[in-house]
Amino acid sequence: MTMFDMDEQKTTQSIINVASVPQRSPFRYPGGKTWLIPTVRQWLKQERKIAKELIEPFAGGGIVSLTTAFEKLADHILMVEIDEEIAAVWEVILNGKNKWFAEKIYSYDLTLENVKAELENPNKDLQDIAFCTILKNRVFHGGILAKGSGMIKNGENGKGIASRWYPKTLRDRILAIDYVKDKINFISGDAFEVLGQNLNNKSAYFFIDPPYTIAGKRLYTHFNIDHEKLFELTAQLQGKFMLTYDDTPLIRQLVKKYNLQYRTIPMKTTLHIEKNEIIISDNFSWWTNKNNC
Repeated sequence: MTMFDMDEQKTTQSIINVASVPQRSPFRYPGGKTWLIPTVRQWLKQERKIAKELIEPFAGGGIVSLTTAFEKLADHILMVEIDEEIAAVWEVILNGKNKWFAEKIYSYDLTLENVKAELENPNKDLQDIAFCTILKNRVFHGGILAKGSGMIKNGENGKGIASRWYPKTLRDRILAIDYVKDKINFISGDAFEVLGQNLNNKSAYFFIDPPYTIAGKRLYTHFNIDHEKLFELTAQLQGKFMLTYDDTPLIRQLVKKYNLQYRTIPMKTTLHIEKNEIIISDNFSWWTNKNNC
């Protein structure tokens, strides 16, 4: 029996209802990990004490970092994001004018004309970029920011671009982050560099959620990453790690090549398609078949 056969027999988790997980992020993030939060909690609690540091090198919508901060699962959190637009949002929320940002969203008159004018404005400072990013994330199909994405036309109940625009909810989420932002450092930078700098950081927990091999091109601007290099770096980490991926032959080959442990876990896409993803970790002593922790 191979390592892969043994691992497959241990993967019997059930699909998580994302409505059961507190929504912390201002993003409706394609490929977000809200559904994985119960598993992340198990992972972070594996030593039955608060983790010293969580490092999230592909921060994206930040649900793992935010949940960790709000639920006091780590003393310190480092978020890293290379995408200029997404990074601008976190810069403003964590290091800039959080209250201005929240009120700008809350008071904004969302009309097609106003949105077009906002997005077409060529003179954008950091705050403008951050606002336009949230605007696009909420009025574009699926929240997708990558080139080629377009605005919602009909939307829910004929609401068009306002279908996913919840200004009070967004304001409240952004203002709530104020209470935990002292625990969070944000870097607008490259995940590979940060991982390389922290290979010997034995006290860190690394949550690594890169652009996936198949859907990444459609969902993200910076989709083109060196997946094998990421596996090579991950295999060298001295701290604890959780690496998530789509379940593909390429990823399984890399798992085997770098002699890493994995489990599969079921999830449901925004189109309600059920599929498995792969969880790769330095150990699975924390893994259980219960998602209610």
